[in-house]
Amino acid sequence: MRIIEVKIIPNARKNSVEEEESRYKVHVTAPAVDGKANKALIEVLAEFFKTRKNSISIIRGETSRIKFIRIED
Repeated sequence: MRIIEVKIIPNARKNSVEEEESRYKVHVTAPAVDGKANKALIEVLAEFFKTRKNSISIIRGETSRIKFIRIED
């Protein structure tokens, strides 16, 4: 298990993940409405870390742009 810090950028042109010094910056095409950006964030991270979507969860920052994500191995 690991915990990462993520800054999410909703309404982006394309989905992407950038590694910064102490956190990841994730661009998602979904808007920040009704949890759509959070759902897209989990899908993008699952693809990036090559793991299942149900092994990724948001532990802090559900409504914030800065989130802490738990990834189960």
